[in-house]
Amino acid sequence: MTAVPPWDAFTATEAEVRAMVADPRWQGLSLPDRAHVLAARILVTPDGDRWLFGAHARWHLYDPADGRWHLTPPPRGARARQVGHPAAVLPDAVVPSGPDFHAEPGSTQAFIGPDVSADLTEQVRVVVRAAGRKSELDYPLTAFDDIFASDVPGTVAAAWGTIMWCAYAPAFDGNERLITVFGEYLRRPLPGDEWVRWLAAPPLLDLVTLVTERARSGHSRAALRLAAVMADTAQILMSDARFRPRALALLTMVEPMLRRPGLDIGAASLGAESGSLRDQPSPRASATAGHALPDAEAVRRAWLGRCPARLGRTLLAETDPEAHFSHSVYDLAEALAFMPDPPRATAAFLADLSDSRGLLPARLDHRLRMAYEELERAGMTGTSAGETTAPDGFPVQGRAGAVSTVPAPVLEVAPPDRTSAAAVLGAAYATGLAWGRLTGAKVPERGLAGQSALVRRLIHERDDHH
Repeated sequence: MTAVPPWDAFTATEAEVRAMVADPRWQGLSLPDRAHVLAARILVTPDGDRWLFGAHARWHLYDPADGRWHLTPPPRGARARQVGHPAAVLPDAVVPSGPDFHAEPGSTQAFIGPDVSADLTEQVRVVVRAAGRKSELDYPLTAFDDIFASDVPGTVAAAWGTIMWCAYAPAFDGNERLITVFGEYLRRPLPGDEWVRWLAAPPLLDLVTLVTERARSGHSRAALRLAAVMADTAQILMSDARFRPRALALLTMVEPMLRRPGLDIGAASLGAESGSLRDQPSPRASATAGHALPDAEAVRRAWLGRCPARLGRTLLAETDPEAHFSHSVYDLAEALAFMPDPPRATAAFLADLSDSRGLLPARLDHRLRMAYEELERAGMTGTSAGETTAPDGFPVQGRAGAVSTVPAPVLEVAPPDRTSAAAVLGAAYATGLAWGRLTGAKVPERGLAGQSALVRRLIHERDDHH
């Protein structure tokens, strides 16, 4: 006889709300009516916390201190009951629109431990080999010139940029074959060490710049070739859940210009007489000065405008860095659900982030904020300045030649299996990158302390054997 799982109020409410939002009549309801329906299904736990399953098909926790609803995964299995709540006080942002409930499934795993499949890697190798045969004179390196040598054509950079932009968390095993494909083109060693490469997630503007520079220079065919390399690479990446959501988003943005070659020409021509892209002010500076948008920024906006609403969460890093950070913290807390105290475990990873201006606590829900502030009072926050990703038994030389040491993590995290460890590692690194995009804080080249501790659990369990 099949065992019946115990009834869980959160699971039941989630299923109920999903069914309502999927109903075609949901789109016909006014915003106040939607809020009223949701308010009747708010849960309260014995500690008095109020939970709402709302926008983006995610849970929100009410913070009595500031009256805000924070994205926070619930305590699964905890006792809870439905309570009445004034619908009028629900902010519009927590009410589902409908398409936001249909986000593409993905994975928070980093690329350490579970490897990219050999088939995917070989397909990318074919694309990169063909891209490398192009001339750098026809495809100048107008972006990613900090990664590649000056004689590398932009077609290679287009493939690389696509991989990095589509990756949920671009932390790669130092021997990952998908990265070594680009070895001969690199300008200098990648950040990290031979065990882990902690790579940056480029903004969409870097990919757009490769295309628009060629269009502005009158080489429309070259511009289309670069866009085609991005589309081909994204199509290949779709087979890996760690790439798929953003790869699909990139395809929806790029493919229309391949079908209609003149689609973005008008946007690419804006400001062409003002000089090269290198001479253009930043989008923020231009907006502040009241000038027209630079051409690459205009094309970026056009690309973003083509992405359907159901993929909106994949673009939050571009459109709403504040919300992107909140979703990243949600992913991290969800990945740590196996811990006895998930908020405290999440706070331990957040403690690695650099926050000299004290901006972080106000962005956290009250449970997570209390755990973080406890670590802060103990002087255990912002301490990831000198870590290394070396696994046990493999000392790594520091910058001054001495053996570097890993600061002890504020909490020992022991995931039950490799899949869980890779999910925590990816979510933690994605949170660090999201924080950097929001505040300008830099992620250390050798990773953050809590993440480095997890690497030691994964590095000896590779899928392939070199």
